[in-house]
Amino acid sequence: MDRRRNLLFLSFILTLLLSVSSSSAQSFLGVNYGEVADNLPSPDATARLLKTTTISKVRLYGVDANFIRAMAGTKISLVIGASNGDIPSLATDPAAASRWISANVLAFPDTPISTISVGNEVLELGDASLASQLLPAMQNLYNAAVAAGGAAAGIKISTVNTMAVLSQSDPPSSGAFHPDLNSNLQQIVAFLQKTNSPFMINPYPYFAYQSDPRPETLAFCLFQPNAGRLDAVSKITYMNMFDAQLDAVKSALGRLGFANTDIVVAETGWPYRGDSGEAGANLENAKAYTNNLISHLKSQVGTPLMPGKSVDTYLFALYDEDLKPGPTSERSFGLFHPDLTPTYDAGLTSGSTSAAPSTNPPQSGNSSNSPTSNMWCVPRDGVGDAQLQEDLDYACAQQGVDCGPIQPGGACYEPNTVRSHATYAMNQLYQVAGRNSWNCDFSKTATVTSENPSYASCVYPGGQ
Repeated sequence: MDRRRNLLFLSFILTLLLSVSSSSAQSFLGVNYGEVADNLPSPDATARLLKTTTISKVRLYGVDANFIRAMAGTKISLVIGASNGDIPSLATDPAAASRWISANVLAFPDTPISTISVGNEVLELGDASLASQLLPAMQNLYNAAVAAGGAAAGIKISTVNTMAVLSQSDPPSSGAFHPDLNSNLQQIVAFLQKTNSPFMINPYPYFAYQSDPRPETLAFCLFQPNAGRLDAVSKITYMNMFDAQLDAVKSALGRLGFANTDIVVAETGWPYRGDSGEAGANLENAKAYTNNLISHLKSQVGTPLMPGKSVDTYLFALYDEDLKPGPTSERSFGLFHPDLTPTYDAGLTSGSTSAAPSTNPPQSGNSSNSPTSNMWCVPRDGVGDAQLQEDLDYACAQQGVDCGPIQPGGACYEPNTVRSHATYAMNQLYQVAGRNSWNCDFSKTATVTSENPSYASCVYPGGQ
């Protein structure tokens, strides 16, 4: 009886801790704040909105003094940008860099600024002169920030790139930068590693789907159930495009000689509407991508080449930018409308939970498919570790599934086996998805049981 009482108490504490963690800011989650628009809310209104969310970082494309002042006291850190037009003077005049730091960093002592992004997508512009000035501008800003001292000395200096800097990304193990960019990138990434600054990249599974609009590609891009894609060289089966794109960048950095350089996702998102020729640009897909991406990040599973941690990720974007040129999708990435209402439920509001993951239920009304209490979902006997790893990765990436207890130091980390961790994760998904029989299918690799798999201090949630 004492053991059962202890288990119930531990279960209550675990539930409480999960509740608290789900309602607080996520250290890895940021958002882009673009200003190519004429209908944006005031900076003060935006600051109030952000404080009601789990967003902990905001990226600006330039420097907006009113916005930076409005963020004072929010504990939300900022990435600010030096524009492409600033690069020539910053590169050639250290005094200009000092003035830039004074005007755009030191002037805002109450607002945490984590990073300065020098230029935007400079290496992809085809402007050799500007590209050659990028590193000197970064170095001068870094030296000016260090000389300023205080919080400024800890600011990271980087630049943002698109996936177009890669000449090869499929399979991920073949990731490589364009040969004509290698000289610039070699020096830039050496600077990033020396200063402990991140390589910033914009992976967009949406654009990958645009180039290959098959149903199986859509599922792969949206973190939905799929057969996975085997990298024949690394023998890794990838279950989503986001991980595949990031690991391609990781491989490219390794080929350049900088495998230990941190990666930050400066932009990623999915448009909620588009023109007739823009496959997949709709509200349902946007919601699926954003929710499943956030769940994947929350799981702390990481990518196959960067396991056990979440890459800092900035969602694109906080609001639509109605003055942007191009197709409709370019003006349709906003997570919130100008009236501050959400475009769709992305689970970003503190204390809120978006729809739990689910699979389509069978059409039959068979009563055996109804939710079952006091049951758990476990792997079937004989299922190999490779398949269980896929099930584990999929379950941990779903909205509402918390895999923290099977991370190092967690109550369910030991025994550190694929089967044990998969059991916990698969049961988590079964419980949050509704405890229907189809929620414990996993391509016929799992089954429900009335035998509680909890052990020691590892408590498996079960139906009540």
